[in-house]
Amino acid sequence: MTTPVRRRGRTLRQRLLGYITDAVTRLRNAWSILTIAQTRLLNALAAIRPGRSSGSGTRLRAAVAAFNTSLAAFARAAGAWAERWAATDLPLIYREGAWTLLDNADRRLATFTWTDRHRAAITALSAQYYADLNARIQEALRRARAFLRAAQDASRDSSRGRFDIAELREQHRLDTVVYANNAHHPADAWAHAAITWQAVTTANTAAARTALDELGVNYVEIRDGADCGWTSHGDPDRANRTLRTVQDALAHPTAHPHCIREFLPRLDLVGRTDILSGALL
Repeated sequence: MTTPVRRRGRTLRQRLLGYITDAVTRLRNAWSILTIAQTRLLNALAAIRPGRSSGSGTRLRAAVAAFNTSLAAFARAAGAWAERWAATDLPLIYREGAWTLLDNADRRLATFTWTDRHRAAITALSAQYYADLNARIQEALRRARAFLRAAQDASRDSSRGRFDIAELREQHRLDTVVYANNAHHPADAWAHAAITWQAVTTANTAAARTALDELGVNYVEIRDGADCGWTSHGDPDRANRTLRTVQDALAHPTAHPHCIREFLPRLDLVGRTDILSGALL
């Protein structure tokens, strides 16, 4: 069985954590522009009573303009973050995954080279993940504009009743993202789950591709959480300490958000094709 080699004294998981933590922090900072702008707009509109002073219209327009300025700042910051993550961070993470696989094969003098197959793999992953993240950003902007319209309507009607900040905030939770099942999740929790998924998938795709292309390995040994299933966390086909074909590893580099899966190359099985994928060690 292959013994993992710790490059520069750190595991792949530790190195990925650095990328993930930095990315989550930068996205959190971008998202805070949106949530701070929401609070400022609500407070500004609550202080305006349309029709009670000649300056109410001017104050309303100023509050709306400030919110729109913040929306543009959020779009720039979040967009720049998504572009950097897809164009710079993910290729570095891919390379980390490939290097770690070579280290674990005790090929410490080997160097990683961007072959056409590696370029194709990272290009496809980066394009897919950028599209996913950009869709979330655009959805956040759409929801923010819907909130602005609702807040303006409520401000205009406030002369006939109380301007309810809490109700507007509850109906338009800009600090959340909305999943396909219409459930709201904190933006910070979504960011951590999405970024971790993308980082681990990218690193493990690189590892599996390197095992096949550079080492000619047919099987990898899986290290994972004790209860983690192969295709999903609840899959009864447990992943940890099993042998999988490289093709299966490429198909399932991760099972779920926050997955800690890692592939170890089995050089002792080069040339073997008779082992059932999923066999326990």
